[in-house]
Amino acid sequence: MAVVKIEDGENLEKAIKRFKRMVEKEGIIREWKKREYFEKPSTIKNRKKKSMERKIQKKIRKAQASRSY
Repeated sequence: MAVVKIEDGENLEKAIKRFKRMVEKEGIIREWKKREYFEKPSTIKNRKKKSMERKIQKKIRKAQASRSY
């Protein structure tokens, strides 16, 4: 059984993350991995395309922000 002792003044979120890692390591609860099911090729293609668009937009925003200083 997973037990996590919280120190005085320790951040609760940090303790919860530690607990989750411990539980997953012991195999009590298995975290769902992305795409453990069949995905159509068109869905994969669309997801990757949207991801690349987000990446490009982020680079553009960073470049514009660095020029404004």
